[in-house]
Amino acid sequence: MINVLGIPFFDRDIPAAVELVLNDIVSGAAHGQNRCISASGAHGLVEAHKDPAFKQLLQSFYLNLPDGMPVVWVGRLKGAKQMQRGYGPDFFKTMMIRSADLPVKHFFCGGKEGVAEELKQKVAARFGNHRVVGTFCPPFREMTDAELQDLGEIIQRSGANIVWIGLSSPKQEKLARRLAGFTQTGFLVAVGAAFDFHTDRVKQAPRWMQQSGLEWLFRLFMEPKRLYKRYLEIVPGFIWLNIKEFLDFYTAKKNVL
Repeated sequence: MINVLGIPFFDRDIPAAVELVLNDIVSGAAHGQNRCISASGAHGLVEAHKDPAFKQLLQSFYLNLPDGMPVVWVGRLKGAKQMQRGYGPDFFKTMMIRSADLPVKHFFCGGKEGVAEELKQKVAARFGNHRVVGTFCPPFREMTDAELQDLGEIIQRSGANIVWIGLSSPKQEKLARRLAGFTQTGFLVAVGAAFDFHTDRVKQAPRWMQQSGLEWLFRLFMEPKRLYKRYLEIVPGFIWLNIKEFLDFYTAKKNVL
């Protein structure tokens, strides 16, 4: 793990993260553990800076995958030379392919009405994975404890090993943590826009833009009215917070010397 703005991030690549999760499931080590995973990037880190409770939540997660290249670049600067992007949609895809012939059951929670069920069909057709045992579309508002209790029982009866949550951040991470108190599964994984990407409802940025850290720009062009305020805060905010952290570190180091 490598620390980026106070959050521990997985410092390897997607195949390594997938194998870690699958080994825990197949061996039985994750049974009933409700281990939370988030694919989080600059957006999540800026939100964590504004909200100490959310920062503590991410710090408590089993894994935080670096969803964006800027987090990876900072991690590498801090010494994590093998660190690669843990892009949520790619982690989801790799897991679906890798677990297709394993005794691993999946549950989809997220998206607008019908999206999770459509994703189930796409996963079967594209990745050959027929082990999706349930789907659920959560309301836009915060769910009550009674509703979470009902959802937890549905997940419990399904026998799911992994619950995939596809919402926006920080809503999805908060739901994962709350839901963990109402069911006994192996993992709850927050993967952001993965549901919309893999059902072709939202177009993904070209790979070169993803690797160049410019995916935010592509998404801004696609949805300017919805996203311009978010990126106006996130992009300069993430840059400033990291510059400040490095300046504080070297100032403290200089004072010690």
